Amino acid sequence: MLRFASPYFLFLMLLLPAIVWHRYRRHRTPTMANSALFPAAGIPASPALRLHRLVPAIKYTVLCLMVLALARPQWGTERTEVLTEGVNIVLALDLSESMAALDFKKKGRVVNRLEAVKEVVQEFVSKRSGDRIGMVVFGTHAYTQLPLTRDYNTMVSILDRLEIGAAGKSTAIGDAIGISLKRLADIESKSNIIILLTDGQSNAGELSPDTAGEIAAQKGVKIYTIGVGTRGKAPFLVKDPLFGERYVYQQVNIDEDVLRAIADKTGGLYFRAENIEGLQRIYDTIDAMETTAVKVDIFAEYNEIYPWLLIPALIMLPLYVILRNTRYLIIP
Repeated sequence: MLRFASPYFLFLMLLLPAIVWHRYRRHRTPTMANSALFPAAGIPASPALRLHRLVPAIKYTVLCLMVLALARPQWGTERTEVLTEGVNIVLALDLSESMAALDFKKKGRVVNRLEAVKEVVQEFVSKRSGDRIGMVVFGTHAYTQLPLTRDYNTMVSILDRLEIGAAGKSTAIGDAIGISLKRLADIESKSNIIILLTDGQSNAGELSPDTAGEIAAQKGVKIYTIGVGTRGKAPFLVKDPLFGERYVYQQVNIDEDVLRAIADKTGGLYFRAENIEGLQRIYDTIDAMETTAVKVDIFAEYNEIYPWLLIPALIMLPLYVILRNTRYLIIP
């Protein structure tokens, strides 16, 4: 990795265009002294004349190299080592077809529920440090999208590729909790939490939400449940073979009693998010509640590479001085 130990010296580079412009103004009117340097039409330029045209370039190259050397470029590596366990977090996200409801607004633009959730979850992940985070998605079925990891960049990339209906049309809340508990059992931690987000009622799966909540409570896993979506009917964009695309309003119900019971059993909290701002506040609240002191050691090893710039500059500078004071001496 390249870095500059004294980057403020790079501002001196801004002076070089001014120096070139000043030189151009001084010499833009030909004089008898320098007219002899330009041969008449049809006469090829001598090697000495070609070299003369390169003399100013030598000067500016020396200046650039010296400025870069003053900024002290360094090349090396930096390694970060996390010395604490942090929190194990599993994000359980609903991908059922009801997540296609268009009842959220993002920067004045109407978006579906999943798109709104993606943005907020990405920001939540970016704020965590030292925690292992995994992802479980569910619809008719529940499966692991990403095991517990500290590779947040990979998580954000996978999150961005989630699609509605990828796990089926229905909603298996109990199975989602069960798979999340399995992922938390992979790596031991003093604190394990599940953040379950859904916009419907559990109507699929082998494990009931109540049973899943009891198992989580026995294992000491805290579950935060989030019901997302407006109340009543929500608009959906459907493609009709006869009439083309049109909006249809459908009733979407969230089983808030079940979600609240799961949170109460496990020591978590239930939230309801009806807009993207409310969803943001919910994740901010969870982020503030589930914190750990993370101790981080940073190891860095850098080698100075400014001599590779300074040495050529010191070689070229005497060459420029000799040329300007001998063969290419400029007489005022």
